[in-house]
Amino acid sequence: MITLLLLCLEFLKIGFFAFGGGLSSIPFLMDLIEKYPDWFTQKELANMIAISESTPGPLGVNMATYVGYTVSGTLGSILASVAYVLPSYIVILIIAKFLGKYIENRNVKWVFTGLHPAVTGLIAAAGFAVIQIALFTGNSFNGFSNIFEFVDWRALILFVVILALAILPVTKKLSPIIYICLGAAIGVIFSL
Repeated sequence: MITLLLLCLEFLKIGFFAFGGGLSSIPFLMDLIEKYPDWFTQKELANMIAISESTPGPLGVNMATYVGYTVSGTLGSILASVAYVLPSYIVILIIAKFLGKYIENRNVKWVFTGLHPAVTGLIAAAGFAVIQIALFTGNSFNGFSNIFEFVDWRALILFVVILALAILPVTKKLSPIIYICLGAAIGVIFSL
């Protein structure tokens, strides 16, 4: 019961403060690893992100469901998901009620002017955290003598190939589904 309460409180907090969508919730999830090490590991977080990114639905909700299920089964997944979504629901109701009336207010415009770069910074920090989890082994970097232990070279090569394909004008228009399937297939080949 205490675990379910903690799960709800943590995801309410994430829901209130993870501005910018699901990616901005990743730093909060990384904090949960330190707070509750028996809930999930950094490697499991990387798997959650991969699964949440490649399944339908919002990333944050998918990760809340995944963490909730990992921690406390079906009930945990439902409670974590509801706790994550509830703050957004409440805030949007409040904003919808008042924003139309105050949208031209100078102070409201300044708030949005400040929120845009702050949210972008949070998303960039989350992206950096995902890169750390996905491309590095977790071993400490002690100079270039242990670079092969520090970097997951297969993951780095796959990252560079997919990034190049997603940026190149010729392949840029391909569906993200193709890249997800390609990454999954290569991951299976790497594991053989």
